[in-house]
Amino acid sequence: MRILKTDEARFAGLADYPFAPNYLDVDPRLRMHYVDEGPGDQHPVVMLHGEPSWSYLYRHVIPRVAGEGHRVLAPDLIGFGKSDKPSEIADYSYDNHLRWLNCWLESLNLHHITLVCQNWGSLLGLRLVAEHPDRFERIIVGNGMLPTGEETAPTAFTVWKNFARYSPWFPISRIIQLGTARTLSRAELSAYEAPFPTALHKAGARAFPRLMPTSPEDPTSLANREAWEVLKKWRKPFITCFSSGDPVHQGGDRYLQRHIPGAHGQPHITLKGGHFLQEDSPEDFARIITDACKASLAA
Repeated sequence: MRILKTDEARFAGLADYPFAPNYLDVDPRLRMHYVDEGPGDQHPVVMLHGEPSWSYLYRHVIPRVAGEGHRVLAPDLIGFGKSDKPSEIADYSYDNHLRWLNCWLESLNLHHITLVCQNWGSLLGLRLVAEHPDRFERIIVGNGMLPTGEETAPTAFTVWKNFARYSPWFPISRIIQLGTARTLSRAELSAYEAPFPTALHKAGARAFPRLMPTSPEDPTSLANREAWEVLKKWRKPFITCFSSGDPVHQGGDRYLQRHIPGAHGQPHITLKGGHFLQEDSPEDFARIITDACKASLAA
C-alpha cells in the first residue's frame, strides 16, 4: 500500500479552523487525524463527516458544542483531511474504514458517546453503534442512512456514483458547493481543496460512492442488515436532523423515525439548507446537539 500525506503547509491559516491537530496510528504507517476540543474529562461528542468533506465541515459546530462544556472529537476519515491517504482506490473498502475507525475509537477508549453523523459518517457511525452499543448514549443523524441494498437508489446518487467513477475531472470544492445552499467563500473552497493536492490524493473520495451497497447481494449488505437488527432495538435517544434541500436523503428521516424505537418522542427537526447542513445551518445544528445532551442530563 502506497500511503500519501498532505503537506501540513496546505492547511496553514485556514478560515475558521484554529484547532490543534491530533494524530493516531490506526494501521502500521497509517495515521488518522482528529480534532479534540473542550474539556477532556467530559463525555465525548463524536462528529463524523461524509463525502468528500473532512472535519473542516464541522468548524462552526465544534466551538459551539465545546463551548457548552462538551468534549468534541471530529476525526478525518482515512483518505480525507489531514489523515493519511492510500493512493489506490482498491485500498479503500467499507470494512477497512470500519477497522480504522474502530481502532481510533478503542485506542481513545471512548464511552458515553453522543454520535453526530452525516452522509458516509452515518454509514460508518451506525455500524459502529451496532458493534459497540454500550459505548454510545445517543445518536443524531443529519442527512444520512444505513442502506442495505434493498432500497431503490435515488437518481441523484446514481448520477453521482457514475461521475465519481468515470469523470476525469473531480473538483472537490465544487462538489461541496453543489451540496450547499449558500455560496461558499473563496477561502472556504480552498480549504476543501487543501487535502487533495493531486489526483492520487483523491482516491478515497473516488472510492466511497462505489462502496455503497446497491443490491442485497452486495458483500456489505448482510452486515448492514445485521446492524439494523441492533438499531431496531435501540431505545436510547435517536434524533434526526435532515435538511429541506437534500436530493439524496429526502424521506430517510421518516424511515429512521419509524424503525428505531429511540426515535419516538424525540425533537426531530428539518433545517433549511442542502446536503451539507453543517454549512447552511451550523448554529441550529449545534443547538440541537447541545439541547439533546442537556435533555439527557435533565432526565
